[in-house]
Amino acid sequence: MSKSKFDLSKESGPHLRLLSLIGNWDGRTRTWFEKDVLADESPTSSKIIALLNKRFIRYEYRGVINGKTHEGLMVWGFDLGNGKCVCSWIDSFHMGTGIMFSEGHETSNGFSVTGQYSNSEMPEPWGWRTELEILNSDQFILRAYNISPTGEEAKAIETINLRIDL
Repeated sequence: MSKSKFDLSKESGPHLRLLSLIGNWDGRTRTWFEKDVLADESPTSSKIIALLNKRFIRYEYRGVINGKTHEGLMVWGFDLGNGKCVCSWIDSFHMGTGIMFSEGHETSNGFSVTGQYSNSEMPEPWGWRTELEILNSDQFILRAYNISPTGEEAKAIETINLRIDL
């Protein structure tokens, strides 16, 4: 009997790459509100678990921005039927009461997804590109970029995560 696409992906494809991140992590998060002007750098702790028979991973994090605590949650997956990486994101700082859905593709060492955000005070939605770069089994970097309605990108967040043992 041949293996399913999903079983193969868990053994040697995009799902294996995502599942390699399961564990506990400590990191440093840098935040920019203006292009090339670092606004904050602070510690972050996170935990990644598998969901729904390893179809998805849940990335939960807690940190501080400008002295105020915040928390967030991302669900990452790979839609085999459409050949796309998918991600949903909520947090208590950037997203307010919204949920951002992003989609994209695999990269040579991770994933890149893009979504949009807006509110009633913005005449046009802005883009938000998130990169998940897996450096090795004990380190990954999460970067996010604001994309203006005219297409100009600026780094907004960078978290360098190191695996910890509990």
